[in-house]
Amino acid sequence: MDNFFGITKSGSNYRTEVLAGFTTFFTMAYIMFVNPSILGVAGMDRGGVFVATILATVVGTLVMGLIANVPYAVAPGMGLNAFFAFTVCGALGFHWKEALAMVFICGIVNVIITVTRLRKAIIKSIPKSLQLAIGGGIGLFIAYIGIKNAGFINFIYDVVITPDTFTIPLDGGAALLAPGFGMDGANVIPELSKFSTAGPILALIGLAVTIILLQLKVRGAMIIGIVAATLIGIPMGVTYVPERLFDMSALAGINEVSFAFFGDVGIKSLFTDGRAFIVIITVFAFSLTDTFDTIGTFIGTGRKSGIFDANDERAMNESKGFKSKMDKALFADSTATSLGALFGTSNATTYIESASGISEGGRTGFTSVVTAALFLVCLPLVALFGMAPAQATAPVLIIVGIMMAESFADIRWKELDEAIPAFFTVTIMTFAYNISYGIAAGFIFYIIVKLCNKKLKDVHPILTGATLLFVLYFVLMAMERIAG
Repeated sequence: MDNFFGITKSGSNYRTEVLAGFTTFFTMAYIMFVNPSILGVAGMDRGGVFVATILATVVGTLVMGLIANVPYAVAPGMGLNAFFAFTVCGALGFHWKEALAMVFICGIVNVIITVTRLRKAIIKSIPKSLQLAIGGGIGLFIAYIGIKNAGFINFIYDVVITPDTFTIPLDGGAALLAPGFGMDGANVIPELSKFSTAGPILALIGLAVTIILLQLKVRGAMIIGIVAATLIGIPMGVTYVPERLFDMSALAGINEVSFAFFGDVGIKSLFTDGRAFIVIITVFAFSLTDTFDTIGTFIGTGRKSGIFDANDERAMNESKGFKSKMDKALFADSTATSLGALFGTSNATTYIESASGISEGGRTGFTSVVTAALFLVCLPLVALFGMAPAQATAPVLIIVGIMMAESFADIRWKELDEAIPAFFTVTIMTFAYNISYGIAAGFIFYIIVKLCNKKLKDVHPILTGATLLFVLYFVLMAMERIAG
């Protein structure tokens, strides 16, 4: 097994790889519960989506570990599932089976652009300054997720009262919203938590414990921190202890969602009623977001850790086949999307939370195998593994963000032509809560800066093409909102 995964060769060991697999699992286990709640809005059976989420995660992560031999986990992507439920099925009015069909097509498109080496060419076209900004930006993005999950930030709603506003219930309270505009009628203002409830206090304890363990160089500090916070959360009333640890009731729902889009409603009905153009645009939006989320994850974590090192990049550039780790990782990620659609869930993509396991020392596909095995065990033991509250895993995300911020040091901030694209990459990625939007902003301002400096010829044609596609995407989304 050591020869197959190259554990010793990578400078790792079995204990480290197992701990890394556990850490990755605990930091992304929330997807088992969040994904069904989001896709359930589209009318899908939540129990079925729960099973589909686990199966898609297990198969996709195993492909990543066994074929690409890299420590990344694959699961239905956050943001992509919201686009599936609220935009495709909600605003555009597609049936969830038709949306699954589009996800399946998106996976095929991703496989094609991977096999034709287009995905890899995109990575090579991104300048080093933007790669560093993407890596650091993802670190802040992860930290922001952790801070929100911890409850360290509260959001208050400051609304200007006019005759056209009205009051609706919001999270147990009330907010004044302008009719027809949803939250756009309110100014959402973040503020530091007053730590008057148990959740943020537990997260603060977990953060302190994990930082202390890391400073003392205790192996497995992150997973120990998660377990410790989960146990401390029991008497605090944050950790829920289930009555039954073994529950198979959710498994039957998979029949409702798996292979569901092969009927009369699905692929067969997708291009009827003159919807071909909007279907193509939707598939494009799925593919674009999925591709750049994955590329951002690989750039942000793989190079800093040495998983995708210089030798691997040279092999990737020179090989005509799929010989490098990057080649195989991109292919594994591409196939996971179509497999996820077959099981009955939205786009599966490489998870940025994999950075937590990588930070714990995971360097090979054995980490992914461990993560996949833990998700599989969750099918009958979901109650047990679901005990870890968000406040227990949030500290790990914050610490990973700290570690990934290291790449900012290599950006030449005093040179505006490099600082401007890097700044917008980081800020838009974090504040817009979207990796792809951050990459898009960086690309757009990189082109603008080069154009102003009359150095447009230095920009790789693929980067120019990708930027134009991003601009087209934003224009189409704006037109859709205006029309709606």
